[in-house]
Amino acid sequence: MNRDLVLEVTYAARPTTVWRAITDPTLLAEWLMENDFKPEVGARCSFRMKPQPGFSGVIGCEVLEVDPPRRLVYKWESGGSWGTTTLTWTLEPSGEGTRLILTHRGFQGFRPFLLSLMMGSGWKKKLTQSVTAIVERLEAHEVGLLERQ
Repeated sequence: MNRDLVLEVTYAARPTTVWRAITDPTLLAEWLMENDFKPEVGARCSFRMKPQPGFSGVIGCEVLEVDPPRRLVYKWESGGSWGTTTLTWTLEPSGEGTRLILTHRGFQGFRPFLLSLMMGSGWKKKLTQSVTAIVERLEAHEVGLLERQ
């Protein structure tokens, strides 16, 4: 059993604003998990959440590709039989906003397949609600700063 997730969301914001929402460790902690993320090729970091039965609560990460504000790729290792997956974030200008495409690949085997089913709805909610709120807040702040100049 193999499954990949592909989600697309368009934000009414510049690519640099959306990029910040998906790469800034403080902002990531607001919508995803506590972390020590660094958007630098080769960086090893972790995302941390409350442990669950069969899961330590720590997701190891290795950054594979960084092309601000267009593309970010990293490995996501949740340990044990949950496997290792790859997240690819692609940002494209779209009208007066930014289209974000999240591709989460590598769910191979029964347990990872089940995990992908749960994660698909979780990613969708985070991207359409939590990230949207952060992007709107950041964009409003930037517009306010520009208007004061």
